[in-house]
Amino acid sequence: MRHMLSSFLALHWAVVFALLAFICIDGNRGVAAALAVLGVAVQNTRFDGLENAVVVAPPALALLAVALLVVAVLFCWAFVEALFRDPTNPEATDSVVRVAFISASGVLSLIVVGGAAQGINGLFMAAAVQLAALLASYVAMLAERRSALAAAVPGTGEISAAAHVMAKAAAPALSRISGRLDRKLRPDTYLGDR
Repeated sequence: MRHMLSSFLALHWAVVFALLAFICIDGNRGVAAALAVLGVAVQNTRFDGLENAVVVAPPALALLAVALLVVAVLFCWAFVEALFRDPTNPEATDSVVRVAFISASGVLSLIVVGGAAQGINGLFMAAAVQLAALLASYVAMLAERRSALAAAVPGTGEISAAAHVMAKAAAPALSRISGRLDRKLRPDTYLGDR
């Protein structure tokens, strides 16, 4: 398997965001657990204010869970594209991966904004670590794709050798077409000479 790192990273992020979406379904405890998964200490002094605000706004929880689930689906799609990619069209896979990482960064940024509005301490650093991990994953996937693309492009020596082999294979066919079956083609003769 040529794109093993890309497949693993896409599957990893799909599982992470799917678990976060599943955890967020559980109301106030779900938000606390999701923040704990992100690395935020739940024993903040102002965390009680979050509990009251979340009780008031359950659609916000549903939107957060749906946003996390959409990101998980995008990473699943990137995983499938990495497994069954078309070598003639690498742009299709790259665009799916790009959209997945942009969406993940956007959702994490929205979590930071929402957490800052609720007064949750320590959320910025936890989100910064997750964003750095996303960026490192994206750079690793790009590096793997570019190295695979560079390995697939033949060098100039390989191209000239392939052209030489094709010319040797075409020489008997050219002699049959020209009607000169009894003469061998020599490198110093041209097709037009008789």
